[in-house]
Amino acid sequence: MSETKKLDVLSIGDAYIDAFVKLEDANASVEEREAGPKLVMDYGVKVPFDHSEVVEGVGNAANAAVSISRLGHGVGIISNVGSDNWGRDVIQALGKEEVDTRFVRTNPGKKTGYHYILWYKSDRTILIKHVPYDYHFPHIKPTETPAWIYLTSVAEDTLEFHDDIADWLDANPGVKLAFQPGTYQMKFGAERLKRLYQRTNLLFLNREEAVTVGGGKHEDLNDLFDKLHVLGPKTICITDGPDGAYASNGHDRYKMPNYPDPAPPLERTGAGDAFASTFLAATLHGLSIEEALRYAPINSMSVVQKVGAQAGLLTMDELRAYLSHAPESYKPTKL
Repeated sequence: MSETKKLDVLSIGDAYIDAFVKLEDANASVEEREAGPKLVMDYGVKVPFDHSEVVEGVGNAANAAVSISRLGHGVGIISNVGSDNWGRDVIQALGKEEVDTRFVRTNPGKKTGYHYILWYKSDRTILIKHVPYDYHFPHIKPTETPAWIYLTSVAEDTLEFHDDIADWLDANPGVKLAFQPGTYQMKFGAERLKRLYQRTNLLFLNREEAVTVGGGKHEDLNDLFDKLHVLGPKTICITDGPDGAYASNGHDRYKMPNYPDPAPPLERTGAGDAFASTFLAATLHGLSIEEALRYAPINSMSVVQKVGAQAGLLTMDELRAYLSHAPESYKPTKL
């Protein structure tokens, strides 16, 4: 991407490499326990696997950036990589997707994040190791200022970095914020990140995360939305797995079913990223909350039909084609 191209969105978050290891059904199992299901394999032996696949330039922020790029918008990413071949591979992979990488910082002497994903049936267990980079918010020239910031998963020990983001947003009141909190951002707590929540135009959470962030009742969607709106976000989307998604703009609230799967999901990595980034891209196209809700689940459906978070991401024309063949029941209804 040309460095002079106007950025509609600047995505912020970690980027890394995923190595998928497809486990054979006969050599693993899922054991239901009170604390949640556990992946079980034999210990102390050689366990055969089906195959492996390496996907470069991934992570919540990178996935969103690729999605937004394919949907026709200028997008860049603020992220970190190490000074190794993996880092170069991440930057090259994003560049091929026309994601502007001018704000990706190469950290001397550091390694690039490399995650191992144990893929069993249609779900996965991810082995992660965050690299302790020295996070810096870059200098953004007025000509580089995006219309939107898309903030998502960043490693721990980055509170000052989040304060820097909030400071920059305060200094640029015309820039809108989409926020898809990651694990550590939720651990920081809504009170510690209140400046960001107060500044948020679009907030994306799954139902369990909505409880964690806002403190509402899991079984009561109106309570979940009410508690989250108090924090400041103007529009909130809550995804709910097989039960679809919900959205609230503070006045109207909607339920949206999932787009019908053409086949059983192959692998679920990146479904949430696809939903959030597509909703934002639809908003950039000037679509209403109801229309954005119709577009977003289609990309999630497509992503889970492929391996990894990006292979199934669609263009806007492809989204519209799916939408033209949607069943009559595929539409938002008011709560």
